[in-house]
Amino acid sequence: MDFSLSPRAADLSARVREFVDTHVEPLEAELVADIAARRLHGEDPWRIDPRIEEAKAEARRQGLWNLFLPAGHEGPYAERFGTDGGAGLSNLDYAPVAEQMGRSFIAPLIFNSNAPDTGNMEVLLKYGSQAQKDRWLEPLLDGKVRSAFLMTEPGVASSDATNMQARAEIDGDEVVLNGRKWWSSGAGHPDCKVGIYMAVTDPNADRHHRHSMVVVPMDHPGVTVERMLSTLGQYDEPLGHGEVTLTDVRLPVDHIIGGPGRAFEIAQGRLGPGRVHHCMRLIGLTEKCLDLALQRSVSRVAFGKPLAQLGGNREKFAEARIKINQARLHVLHAAWKLDTFGSAASLSEVSEIKVAVPRMACEVIDFAIQIHGGGGTGPDFPLAAAYAGARSLRLADGPDEVHLGVVSRLMLAPYAKKAMAVGAAQ
Repeated sequence: MDFSLSPRAADLSARVREFVDTHVEPLEAELVADIAARRLHGEDPWRIDPRIEEAKAEARRQGLWNLFLPAGHEGPYAERFGTDGGAGLSNLDYAPVAEQMGRSFIAPLIFNSNAPDTGNMEVLLKYGSQAQKDRWLEPLLDGKVRSAFLMTEPGVASSDATNMQARAEIDGDEVVLNGRKWWSSGAGHPDCKVGIYMAVTDPNADRHHRHSMVVVPMDHPGVTVERMLSTLGQYDEPLGHGEVTLTDVRLPVDHIIGGPGRAFEIAQGRLGPGRVHHCMRLIGLTEKCLDLALQRSVSRVAFGKPLAQLGGNREKFAEARIKINQARLHVLHAAWKLDTFGSAASLSEVSEIKVAVPRMACEVIDFAIQIHGGGGTGPDFPLAAAYAGARSLRLADGPDEVHLGVVSRLMLAPYAKKAMAVGAAQ
């Protein structure tokens, strides 16, 4: 396993980092302040800011657009929609690029590589019909619309998808949707025009073939965004997470992605690379928080000394560096295994990073908040929002407990099989 960056990945990572430092981070500070001011004065905090659109246009001009597109699946779309080099990246090559994007909350959006759009675009790319691609994938790749992912439900433990209550029932040549979803990522953006909705189609089928994924126009009659939800006080404007109801929503049956009963298969194809993206972006965010803590520790004085010289902080900085580096190597290994052996052979590795990285990030960001004192918990620094993002990722895409269960099940399986064989022989 060679984790050195390929020439293309090294070039893109450097260019993305320069763009984030030059164009995105100064803009982010302005946007955060403007959103807070609009909330204070009762104005709409979700409206589209023209400065984001200008930054998106510049990123596209520089070839830093749709970099998430996976190698081998991009087809003609990479050339048509701005991907640097006209070809998709492997998971291993995209990982360091995602890390640099993660240093800013808005950078992934500016590079058209933000969740849930990336996952939704990959689903349409791999499983969508040509009509679905023409109607929704192309405008998403073009950055003209945004999307939402509608899976989690308020009334059941959604970590077990077999609990799902939402329905997508086939009635002749139509599919009828009824359900309530929440934490529907992306639902707050004014340009959110399409959602991917997961629901039960056949409750009598086996547990892996009961569900379907359906492309839903968000302005269709019966689709209502009931409210936007905050995460530890953070609303994540301009994207956000919404509670969405679907009431007797009738769509042509060709809106089902890949055909009825394939949602579990599609979800597994979507979530493996998506978790690598999440983890690498979070590592980038954690690096940014550590940078801020280091700057603060040498410039802030208490009890006659810089903070770096107090309370064992030097050792804590060293421990933070070690933990971030360990996490990065862990994710790169998972990305390499996905590229080399595929999703089915990488279940443990992907679940491992999904537990390890958010836990690490919570610990390091918490230390960065501590270094900043009261300011670290407020709006003048990005640390509180960073902590909210890291903490929520311990639940998004499956809680820690589910992933730990996957890892332990795979660990125990060969031993259980051997024990059964020994028992049968006796």
